Amino acid sequence: MGVVSERKPWAAPAAFRQNRLRRIAAFSICALLLGGCEGAHSMLEGAGTGAAAVERLFWVMLAAAAVIWAGIMALAFHAARIKAQPEREDTAEKFVLLGGVVFPTVTLIALLIAGMLLLRGMIGGEPDLHVAVEGEQWWWRVDYRTPDGDVSTANEIRLPLGQTVELSLTSTDVIHSFWAPALGGKMDMIPGRTTTLKLTPVEAGRWGGVCAEFCGTAHAQMRFEIVVLPPEEFETWLAAEARPAAPAASADGQQVFLTAGCGACHAVRGTGAAGTAGPDLTHLAARATIASGILPLTREQLRAWIDDPDAVKPGALMPAFPDLAPAQMEALLDYLTGLT
Repeated sequence: MGVVSERKPWAAPAAFRQNRLRRIAAFSICALLLGGCEGAHSMLEGAGTGAAAVERLFWVMLAAAAVIWAGIMALAFHAARIKAQPEREDTAEKFVLLGGVVFPTVTLIALLIAGMLLLRGMIGGEPDLHVAVEGEQWWWRVDYRTPDGDVSTANEIRLPLGQTVELSLTSTDVIHSFWAPALGGKMDMIPGRTTTLKLTPVEAGRWGGVCAEFCGTAHAQMRFEIVVLPPEEFETWLAAEARPAAPAASADGQQVFLTAGCGACHAVRGTGAAGTAGPDLTHLAARATIASGILPLTREQLRAWIDDPDAVKPGALMPAFPDLAPAQMEALLDYLTGLT
């Protein structure tokens, strides 16, 4: 009788499996990189004239880098293929002079000129609106300069579509950096100095912003939102924001707010709360987020933030209020969510 051999399942060679894993890894990395090219925090979104200038500069620099890289690779490939020959000293000196001095100098000057011409769009024209933004650990104080006086808010900046806004930037503690990638470039906020940045939004919507300079424990959680509105909607919002707080939705909650000491740090215009250490809460419920942009403004998230801020944002300077009775907490939440 013949011997019948059993066929074993085919197994891919180790080299094949490794190459497949490399391809999968390369594809995944490319997908992740391309996924960062759009969205509220992307500098390639082009929602402002400043961001559009940065995007153009990026593509010019990328194209120049690609051309230079291709040229160097071509030279390296050519050098690897030709037969080695003794070179005269004057030829070697010319090659070093042209390739190591003249070419880099001309290339860098050309890119510098291109960058300066492209970035003229970030300067902007005469501003239609002035907004002062102050970075603090770890939130943003925002004041609109209007003919009728300042309008104060925090952590959310609303801008009119198509108008140039001049931001006056400073800090009260350490160096922060204001950056809304989809709208423009970044600018440092230095204690004792005021720097300016002009933004001209060209697309309505919500755009993300971050602190781009390490500033302490909660640096990664120091965010903000820029909301771009049609000019008519912006004017309506600004007029509403300038008004004092509406009558308390919960008188008991307002009493808890004042007696618990919240008014020592926070202001609610039209009430006895006039603190300046923390964000202005006059129209808190009109914002989309709390805790400097890291939590959606919901009743449960607000409860968690009041109960233990440090658990939400490590290093937060706001004290915890874990000892409020359940009835007091509910009344306080009624009051805060009624500040529209």
